[in-house]
Amino acid sequence: MRKAPIIITAVVAALFVLSWLLKSNGAVVDENSMSAISQGFWITLSAFLTLAVMSFLYQDNPFYKFAEHLYVGVSAAYWMCMGFWTTLVGNLVPRLSEGLSNWFEVPYVGFKPHFIIPLVFGFLLLMRLSPKGGWISRWSLAFIVGTTAGLNLPRFLSSDFISQISATFMPLLVNWQGIGSFFSDFSLSASGQFIGILSNLVVFLGVFCGIIYFFFSKEHKGAFGVASRFGIWILMITFGASFGYTVMGRISLLVGRLTFIMGDWLGLIS
Repeated sequence: MRKAPIIITAVVAALFVLSWLLKSNGAVVDENSMSAISQGFWITLSAFLTLAVMSFLYQDNPFYKFAEHLYVGVSAAYWMCMGFWTTLVGNLVPRLSEGLSNWFEVPYVGFKPHFIIPLVFGFLLLMRLSPKGGWISRWSLAFIVGTTAGLNLPRFLSSDFISQISATFMPLLVNWQGIGSFFSDFSLSASGQFIGILSNLVVFLGVFCGIIYFFFSKEHKGAFGVASRFGIWILMITFGASFGYTVMGRISLLVGRLTFIMGDWLGLIS
């Protein structure tokens, strides 16, 4: 039983090398692209990492854990480098030191004394790595969380609260010019008056009945109960549509990876 993981690892390594050689021989190289060996390696590595992630559908295994840890590690390293070059070098250094600005080859803006405050908070945040001084980093975390919440609160109130409420204030009778004009110009087109009235009515009833469902000061019986049950259906349809949209986004990612495996790696599709 102990030899099985070694044998499986050896087989996977052999298949990786074989795929690398085959893709290197069949790679199309021009003057501006990478070499055939490099191109074959990256295609093979991408395919094997994709299969390693998908292997979790069978069961948890070392290949999936390797791909997962590699993804998390590379992502953390990438954003660490981005933060260093954009935040420290691109924003902090030009406002604190002319010598460091010249050394990093960034334009010196001028000394700004208030930029010392985020520098101090940044050093305090690194105290998280200290076993005994980790509590000091809580000051930086509290400042970051409080500042972010304070800055984002007006934006979220405007986008997620006020805008959604104002979007429900719509006329129930769209372009109403009388009952005669309504029937004479009756149309089932999406831009027609009937569809506009029906859409606004559904939005109004959906919002109104959805609010009734969350009103617990009155027992949900009679007409109030009917409206509450209609609100439940509206909520179920809304959550289902949101979930379906999320699933379709994930399906598009899956299709992209399968297209890469079948096309770029195996060459089964052109």
